[in-house]
Amino acid sequence: MSSEDPLSQGAPGRPARGRGPSGSGEPSQRPYKHPTAGWGAAREVGKLLFETREPVEGARATLRMNHENGGFDCPGCAWPDDRHNLHLDICENGVKHVTWEMTHKRVDRRFFAEHTVTELSSWPDHDLEDQGRLTEPMVYDPGTDTYVPIGWRDAFTLVGDTLRGLDSPDDAAFYTSGRLGNEASFLYQLWVREFGTNNLPDCSNMCHEASGRALTAAIGTGKGTVALDDWDHTDALFILGVNAASNAPRMLTSLAKAYRRGARIVHVNPLVEAAAKRTIVPHEFLSMATLHATRTGTLNVQPRIGGDMALIRGVAKAVIAAGAVDHEFVDRYTHGFAEYARLCEQTSWPELERQSGVPQAMIHQMARVYLGADRAIVAWCLGLTQQDHAVDSIREIVNLMLLRGHIGRDGAGLCPIRGHSNVQGNRTCGIDHRPGDKLLDRLAEVCGIDPPREHGLGTVATVEAMHQDRVKVFVGMGGNFALAAPDTAYTFEALRRCDLTVHVSTKLNRSHLVHGKKALILPCLGRSEKDRDQSISVEDSMSMVHLSTGMKRAASPYLLSEVQIIAGLAQATLPGTAQPWAAYATDYDLVRDTMARVLDGFEDFNRRVRQPLGFRLAQPARERVFTTPSGRAEFSTAALPDVLPPEGRLTLSTMRSHDQWNTTIYSGDDRYRGIRNLRTLILMHPRDMRERGLAQFDLVDVTSFARDGSTRSVYGYRVVAYNIPPGNVAGYMPELNALCPISDVSSQSEQPLTKHLIVQVTRARAAKPAAKPAASVPGGG
Repeated sequence: MSSEDPLSQGAPGRPARGRGPSGSGEPSQRPYKHPTAGWGAAREVGKLLFETREPVEGARATLRMNHENGGFDCPGCAWPDDRHNLHLDICENGVKHVTWEMTHKRVDRRFFAEHTVTELSSWPDHDLEDQGRLTEPMVYDPGTDTYVPIGWRDAFTLVGDTLRGLDSPDDAAFYTSGRLGNEASFLYQLWVREFGTNNLPDCSNMCHEASGRALTAAIGTGKGTVALDDWDHTDALFILGVNAASNAPRMLTSLAKAYRRGARIVHVNPLVEAAAKRTIVPHEFLSMATLHATRTGTLNVQPRIGGDMALIRGVAKAVIAAGAVDHEFVDRYTHGFAEYARLCEQTSWPELERQSGVPQAMIHQMARVYLGADRAIVAWCLGLTQQDHAVDSIREIVNLMLLRGHIGRDGAGLCPIRGHSNVQGNRTCGIDHRPGDKLLDRLAEVCGIDPPREHGLGTVATVEAMHQDRVKVFVGMGGNFALAAPDTAYTFEALRRCDLTVHVSTKLNRSHLVHGKKALILPCLGRSEKDRDQSISVEDSMSMVHLSTGMKRAASPYLLSEVQIIAGLAQATLPGTAQPWAAYATDYDLVRDTMARVLDGFEDFNRRVRQPLGFRLAQPARERVFTTPSGRAEFSTAALPDVLPPEGRLTLSTMRSHDQWNTTIYSGDDRYRGIRNLRTLILMHPRDMRERGLAQFDLVDVTSFARDGSTRSVYGYRVVAYNIPPGNVAGYMPELNALCPISDVSSQSEQPLTKHLIVQVTRARAAKPAAKPAASVPGGG
């Protein structure tokens, strides 16, 4: 089998031409030599506010974002809010996200009447979202190939009738993106489980599922153990697989503060990102005025893609060899140390070097930083979690932290960096296709339902079930599922086989055009918009729960909140329900009262969430209470995987540009990597380019190889010389999701392997021979 890129806007498998960010100018690449954030970010924010014609409202919203007193939570990343109610606790990407949501442009019934779905399908994704906000419910009309208006009541009836007409509730799947608030998340899973299925795939299945499973096995909970205050007191920070300046920009403030205190900061990433160098914190006005930059890293370590586990084991081996184990902690709180110590001793340094791609001397340097810290934090993100053996890699991190007792003390601990603003809250509030009996028992007791006990379908399994006609209805609560999922061509085919697809969204996106036989677009309020006198709550990456209150007038009088939409769908689906759906839709305090009775840690929810800065959910492992079967933290003794690609092939990792958020593309630029006007690219080490006879910006074709022998290809990409380890390449998602086979998922986490693809890069079939040798880059050889 061979599959080609379905995101073509011309010939099959070819990148977009002439429209959107990649077609707006000649591509270029120059090393970025400036600090992150600072005036570069300020210029981009000002430019965006001017271009979107929102200089006043946009600035006003910015000043209210991430504030406790009547403010709204940034709909971007899940980094915690400042604990001292800092003014301008914002970042460039957060302002972009909010301004993108606050646009004056509208996608109304006239727009849909003027453009068929076939025509819109030829538009680049940037152009689709750039049309503006959706204004009213729309239903697909196959006769005209357009979306036409439908009333809310009729839309709910269409969904309810279709769901009730299925042979089984398991014939439907209900997806959740990370933007859904806690109250809506709880009601969503309540509706779905009362309907009778646990088919609740979510974005965690594609990002941090590995973190949850690894931490649950090791310490008894699927969340990190640190709070933001711990970052202010740690002696050493190890940042693995995180591009902080783009993915969690407010982290730069904590990194700068840590450096000034004398903390050591180690960045572990195949790419040396700008966030690992210097920053100017925008709310530090003196630094802005004097252009004073602060370092945000003291050591950069560049493992090969997939080499993190071997690297961390090497550090652990050095710690054990130095006799620096905290035996009092290990003996009292852990299980399995002796076996792990033997495993480290038996793993040779040549094998650790070969698998990690990092010299032994560098591993020892990293170990010295760890040994010199009384309190250490390890943070990680998708650079680790989207690998084949991610669960074992994260458990290796836990092993390292257990050796020195860096769990359950101030200034130390484990810190997964979540992506979307409430992705952790979704899971806390019941969005889980593998629910535990405790949650189901409480739902039965409090809500009087008989929830299904069989595990449901995760994201990849849902795509496969749609493709096999086993799932006939797909409901997407936010996000852009068609582009976020792996194996784009296969996912498109799967969605088109559905009897009904339903998407709750704020803006037009690709998923609305890759639809089932029947299709609905249900427009909802944005995070920044007033929802009558109601507030929602969210949970950040470090387990803080707080309120978010919109402040801007809705983009259309016909928009409903996500809570209202879910309540309407539930009433239409479950005519005999005993749940007070109508009351829930009008008073979110009632939702929170029910949540307080069902969810651990949410007791007295309505009072506690109104406290300044909200409240932190209890984390037993932080108190050295490990709810594992043994009652202790568990060492893992997994064997090192062989992560080297076959001869002549490369390992590819997808990534985001600085000017995008998840599947939303703001432009074709990637400022911190020095790239302009180009998204269809492959970053490659100059040596690998020379071996293939390639020069800067030459056109290449990229083919991935699945375990079942099938291949997938994208064509006409530009190769860019970059400081990345030889044998490794990188390129942007969602474009390169087309290369990720649906069948190639981690056996440990069921996640697609978008950070661990085996590929071949060849000169494009229609390209001319390179005119000059590959360029060199600093540190690239």
